[in-house]
Amino acid sequence: MIQWYPGHMAKTKRNIEADLALVDMIIEVIDARIPASSRNPDLQPYIKRKAHLLLLNKSDLAEEKLTRQWISHYRKMGYIPAAVNAARKQGLREMMLAIETASRPIMAKLKEKNRLPRPVRAMVLGIPNCGKSTVINAIAPNASAKTGNKPGVTRGRQWVKTKAGIELLDTPGMLWPKFADYDTAFKLAVCGSISDSVFPVYQVGCELAQRLKDLAPQQFAARYKMAIIPDTAEEILALIAQNRGMLGQGGKPRDEDAALLLIQEFRAGKIGRITMERPAAH
Repeated sequence: MIQWYPGHMAKTKRNIEADLALVDMIIEVIDARIPASSRNPDLQPYIKRKAHLLLLNKSDLAEEKLTRQWISHYRKMGYIPAAVNAARKQGLREMMLAIETASRPIMAKLKEKNRLPRPVRAMVLGIPNCGKSTVINAIAPNASAKTGNKPGVTRGRQWVKTKAGIELLDTPGMLWPKFADYDTAFKLAVCGSISDSVFPVYQVGCELAQRLKDLAPQQFAARYKMAIIPDTAEEILALIAQNRGMLGQGGKPRDEDAALLLIQEFRAGKIGRITMERPAAH
């Protein structure tokens, strides 16, 4: 069991629990490359009481076919899902339709109670670096939600008004105290949701190399000009270092630099569109 829980996340959880009474619905942002691992299990018991929209963000980095399968999977589970690439404002129409669908029962209840129309209030949740603030800025172009490519950029609560008649409550990214298995921790680390200082870069790079060999061998080999992908992760990183000119004294491959390069290029989508999880396994 792996434990990693910065102090501010415990406070974030308490704030989220308290703020649930202020909102009508939840917009949960997850990473389309790891749709299962990027959902915080600690929050599910609280947020399931609210109307729930599930946004698979960074869809441009995930395999399109598998994203469609995940959308179908979550729809069967009763969620209202949508795939978006918030950074490039792709999928916004589908996202707004999904928000409208999730909002409809809320507005109907207000009407039944003879209450005056008001904006729907939604809480935007997600793990660190899943793109919550980028989603908000895509919905509300004039918003000032902070964005960044490191976990923990948003530290405080922020209300954002949109022209679409919805008020959004941005919240800091939150992980859970204990990862039950290494597999989940690795996926969060390689996608940038856990600080790079927590897991050794070389360890993550080795694991990623081995998985890419199985998940996307053709794309992997083409990106790093490998005629044949070596058997072990250590050999793969050494070959990448050689092919990219990452050589130290005496021509020794700088394996750790190769591991960092591999992680960075995976996160940027330079190896290709890769999804690390299949719906059938979850």
